[in-house]
Amino acid sequence: MPDVSVVVPVFNERDNIPSLVAEILAALRGHVRFEIVYVDDASSDDSRALLAQLKATTPELRVIAHLTQCGQSTAIRTGVKAARAPWIATLDGDGQNDPADIPRLLAIRDGADSNATKLYAGWRVHRRDSGSKRWASKWANAIRSRLLHDATPDTGCGIKLFERAAFLDLPYFDHMHRYLPALMQRAGWQVQSVPVNHRPRSAGVSKYNNLGRALVGIADLRGVAWLIRRSRRCDVQEL
Repeated sequence: MPDVSVVVPVFNERDNIPSLVAEILAALRGHVRFEIVYVDDASSDDSRALLAQLKATTPELRVIAHLTQCGQSTAIRTGVKAARAPWIATLDGDGQNDPADIPRLLAIRDGADSNATKLYAGWRVHRRDSGSKRWASKWANAIRSRLLHDATPDTGCGIKLFERAAFLDLPYFDHMHRYLPALMQRAGWQVQSVPVNHRPRSAGVSKYNNLGRALVGIADLRGVAWLIRRSRRCDVQEL
């Protein structure tokens, strides 16, 4: 059984797939038992065919395909459900996250004093995005933090390390991947933000725009805030 499953959701990222798979292998081979779970979200390019070719020569690689496009959160959840390891590392499929950060996240987890931390969230201290995207993210993070009090500077970072069982116990909804720190805290777990490397996109185009994310985010924020207000935890003991 692998110790960590690297889950990568993709939609039309064929030019980024080979290099990212190679980087994951370089970062993890010989250091930890792992698998790579790519989830193709019904790409209209040849991402799926390319992944099938890579799978034939990469024993660690598994490929799951959505027959219809379901979105990033669903693709992540599909990958987590299929994963065989007790811990999950996620990466965006655009290559902006650095797989070399995964061993560091694992080392921080292994050195933690408490088993109560179930999410190690990447923090893009030096973002390599356009000015408008950085500005929009800054305001979105500020508004989210004010409403949810999740004490997390960057919830949108794609690289995260979390316990599989804790994730699958969270309430599922579209775009939930952007609220994992608040949802984990709602479930009673601790979250630690870790500075990570961030790189400019070298190929392909972003699948999000600032206006679309803002409109969806308003409804999501209200929903997550409601979940937090209505949550109730109860300590139990088996007799």
